[in-house]
Amino acid sequence: MSTVNPRRWWALLVLATAQFMVIMDTSIIGVALPEMQRDLGFSPEDLSWVFNAYVIAFGGLLLLGGRLSDLLGARRIFVSGWVVLIAGSVVAAAATTAWVEIVGRAVQGVGGALIAPASMTLLMMLFGHSPKELGKAMALYGAAAPAGGTAGVFLGGVFTEWMSWPWIFIIYVPIGLATLAATGLLPAAAPRRGAVDVLGAAAVTAGLALAVFAVVRAPEIGWGATATVLQLIGAAVLLGLFLVIQKSVRTPLMPLAIWRTPGLGISNLGMALLGAAWIPMWYFLNLYLQQVLGYGAFASGAALLPMTALLMVFMTLITAKLLGRWGAKPLISGGLLVLAAGLLWLSAIEPNGSFVVDVLPASLVAAVGMSLAYIPAMMAAISGARQEEAGLASGIVNTTYQVGSALGLAALTAVATSQGAGKLGDLPALTDGFSAAFIGAAAVAAAGALLTALLMRGAKPAAAAAEDRQPVGSGG
Repeated sequence: MSTVNPRRWWALLVLATAQFMVIMDTSIIGVALPEMQRDLGFSPEDLSWVFNAYVIAFGGLLLLGGRLSDLLGARRIFVSGWVVLIAGSVVAAAATTAWVEIVGRAVQGVGGALIAPASMTLLMMLFGHSPKELGKAMALYGAAAPAGGTAGVFLGGVFTEWMSWPWIFIIYVPIGLATLAATGLLPAAAPRRGAVDVLGAAAVTAGLALAVFAVVRAPEIGWGATATVLQLIGAAVLLGLFLVIQKSVRTPLMPLAIWRTPGLGISNLGMALLGAAWIPMWYFLNLYLQQVLGYGAFASGAALLPMTALLMVFMTLITAKLLGRWGAKPLISGGLLVLAAGLLWLSAIEPNGSFVVDVLPASLVAAVGMSLAYIPAMMAAISGARQEEAGLASGIVNTTYQVGSALGLAALTAVATSQGAGKLGDLPALTDGFSAAFIGAAAVAAAGALLTALLMRGAKPAAAAAEDRQPVGSGG
């Protein structure tokens, strides 16, 4: 009979901190980019790689991180990920040239790709014994992700204005060391027999990385440019090769049978579209605050705190209860629809607008939509997987969210730029561009709501579904 880990709630704090820090790493560099460009000699066209290097490494390696977590033990991979993340942070903080900075950011992304799926596996090990506790734990863990994204903007502003840009990376060192010191709270599991599908890992990592690389560069060089087309074709070939490999090897990185897991496919589609709508909203809202309303880095980050606070309160106190009562489907489709409504409201921004009128109410509506959809989509994607595939399922859903975010941001950047978002100082043109991006993001969220409503089976409420699963012990 499975034992209950008496220190599971302290362990959850460790996991939530890890989730917070990994997601914060994608946003904390935003307001520091001008100073980094000046100090490190970045050209304007290369500056975006401070962000892209992390996203490509993170999104490209999540599947491998999930598989390694299942084979070698989630706690071991969690620890390894933090060691890598700390090392990358030291390199990024100490960089004196542009290329060293990009290498440091890529190493950080590798660490994040190990931490994220291992964290989810550990959470299932700690709380899989109790449907009620699992829902509460997922709410707390899930709230750490959007909180980390928004906190990154705020803390980036604090460090940039009052200290210096290396501190946005130095902060990871003491927090990482404290996390490593607390890993004794986490459950251990014996390694499982099995080999790592190196060829499959190389194919899917290269394919995802090339796809993200092509999409993030497309707004700069053109969607119809020869390089963009060839890169997208190459990504498709590599991902097709990955599927062929998965059918032919004895121990595939991603056994294709996992897609027969109830809810996995449509939940991942919902997560991809959620990321493709939410991340561009956060990105362009920050630009509107700074470039149109004239907010500084610190004030812009502070302006997003009400949205973050509502996210955390709603996820922890309301969403988990609704999930247990209604199940995932109505919350995912309803949450995406509410998010679309908030985005449409944001599209009414004015060049001479104000935070209280143009930003605050609409952003709070959008935050409610995100709060309703995120945890149910994550739970629906993972809860049906077998214990030995929990890390893989987590890697898949994290990958779809990150890739969806990158694709959505790149596409809507192109939309915003075509409508005037690149004309710095021209407030009406900037506003028109940002408004167009919000409308596009609303369309993405509405499409997600429709597809989820049509394609997702009537899933059981979370409590009932969890009772059907084999209990997951906490380990030694």
